[in-house]
Amino acid sequence: MSAAAAERPVAHIGFGHVWHERLRPRRHRFCVPTFFLLLPMRTLRDDPGAAGALACNRPGALAWRDADHGDGRCPEHGGALAWLEEVLRGEGIDDARGEVWLQCYPRVWGYSFKPVSFWYCHRHDGSLRAIVAEVNNTFGERHAYVLDHAVYGQTLQARKVFHVSPFCPVEGGYHFEFRRGGPRGLPSARARIDYHDAQGPLLRTGLAGRLQPLTPAARRRALWRYPLMTLGVIARIHWHALLLWLKHAPFHAKPMPPARPVSRSSSQGY
Repeated sequence: MSAAAAERPVAHIGFGHVWHERLRPRRHRFCVPTFFLLLPMRTLRDDPGAAGALACNRPGALAWRDADHGDGRCPEHGGALAWLEEVLRGEGIDDARGEVWLQCYPRVWGYSFKPVSFWYCHRHDGSLRAIVAEVNNTFGERHAYVLDHAVYGQTLQARKVFHVSPFCPVEGGYHFEFRRGGPRGLPSARARIDYHDAQGPLLRTGLAGRLQPLTPAARRRALWRYPLMTLGVIARIHWHALLLWLKHAPFHAKPMPPARPVSRSSSQGY
């Protein structure tokens, strides 16, 4: 983060790329430009001004809403942050009392679809304690993977329990890796998610971008360059599903969602 952000956390926007590569039975890859948010949730709870040019829980060209995360509770009941804190308590994680940074897609012109959002939960001393990966599928279902004892730059594993794509079975698990910082000290965020099924590595996916405070100028840049970004997310999901079907990728029927909306994995193994 910049020196200013270190003194007073503020909302950031990241400009970068998202990539996806399927390794078998035939290779299929895409990499597209994108942008995302990085929000200091506990600071925003106490100081809404830290949202910068982002519209929070109100209409706006570039907006964020509590209802798009967690169990959808409204701000009057603590919103998404209260949901997250309940999840951490339920998993016995009681020392993540520092800042919580949420990396997610915004609403653009009122529309949002968030394939995955990451909650980075820190201790009072600023060290990373846990990460919650919040996954949505196109059936309106949501599941949270709690990655305990998280460390930036190290691989974290979680057993897959939630249906996302009809071209991937609900078996095996995910390999996560998260990084902060970048070349020449430039602020950046990078999240990698690789999926392994019973035969080994199947998918390599990720999201990375350079960070800057979410000022009116940064908001204009995002809307000018990517005016339909979040609509494009769902459009690409269906387009690439068609391409995979044409490539005869194995198709798996949708199972019932897991009984619990949260699952947990310690740093290694699933």
